[in-house]
Amino acid sequence: MLAKTNGSTQNLKADNVSVSNVGLIHSSKPSRFVALDALRGLAIILMLFVNNFGRSAETPVQLRHAGWGEGVHLADLAFPWFLFCVGVAIPFSAAGFYSKNEPQWKFDLRVMRRTLILLAIGAILDSMWDRRLELFSIGVLQTIALAYLVGSIIYELHGYRRLGIAFVGLIAYWFMIKYMPIPGGHVGAFSESENFIRHLNSNYLGQVGLWNATRIIPAASLVLISTFIGDVVIRKDTDLRKIFRLAIIGGILVAMGFVWSFSLPFNKWVWTPSYVLLSAGTGVFLLAIFHFISVGKKYSGVLFPFVVFGSNAILLYVLPILSKGLILSPLHIYIHGWIGVVPFVVFWWLVAWFLYRRRLFFRV
Repeated sequence: MLAKTNGSTQNLKADNVSVSNVGLIHSSKPSRFVALDALRGLAIILMLFVNNFGRSAETPVQLRHAGWGEGVHLADLAFPWFLFCVGVAIPFSAAGFYSKNEPQWKFDLRVMRRTLILLAIGAILDSMWDRRLELFSIGVLQTIALAYLVGSIIYELHGYRRLGIAFVGLIAYWFMIKYMPIPGGHVGAFSESENFIRHLNSNYLGQVGLWNATRIIPAASLVLISTFIGDVVIRKDTDLRKIFRLAIIGGILVAMGFVWSFSLPFNKWVWTPSYVLLSAGTGVFLLAIFHFISVGKKYSGVLFPFVVFGSNAILLYVLPILSKGLILSPLHIYIHGWIGVVPFVVFWWLVAWFLYRRRLFFRV
């Protein structure tokens, strides 16, 4: 949906989970959390650069996804940072809903509706590129939808219980990779051609169009961890204490990720637990930094380019893909290198800026 608001962006409670009602809404109050919008915007900008640069020789190393065994590049963090933002925003969404004293079933119904809409949009995008109907696939939007569903439904539990469930999921996922036997292989194999996740994808999930469905486990765990961060953010406290708490939590998560990497290394392709914790920890650090900047009047304008993208994140993820699939590709117009990618990103930033100035915000 496109929600129209008036006034300047401020740090206020909001239903800004990248997913809300479809259509046009007119509201008289701003309802954004600047640091969250900025981080979401950064993730979208990175996605645009990474998706359009591709893996050509001229692509900067940090804008290429790391190969197997190459650790983590900046490009590998864009998507999990976006998922992190989805989780952080869930407490804002829930707070806005519960303040209206609505019954729980209405909240669950809204979550289900949002999930189905995101799944449908994801299926449309995948079908467009594959030139065939893709009702069952696990692309970016489908992963967001299902991880959001888990995070929202479980959100009614206490924060520490949510953290517990998240880590149980990560441990179970780690155990599956490390100790489940691979027919014809050996237990604990972890190479690009031989690992338990690839075995499941190749022999079972891929057969029904659900390649990468296993990543829902670590993705949902990331969202659950992020809901805990959202609780920290919306808690009534001074900005300085919030920033300090976020920095401490971020440090703990990054440290846990590095420790876990000795058992199972950072790997974007199978979403190892160490990779998830590193993504969450760096996301928390960035949220703390952006919040620090946003509460300082002197430097808050630095975040504006990111906030513009972040306030319409889903729309600005979908529209560039549609434009390439429906307009540019049929006209044999292809984006290559800096000379192609930069104007492409700038164009979509101007679109986002126009919507932002008109106070039009897309909601699912």
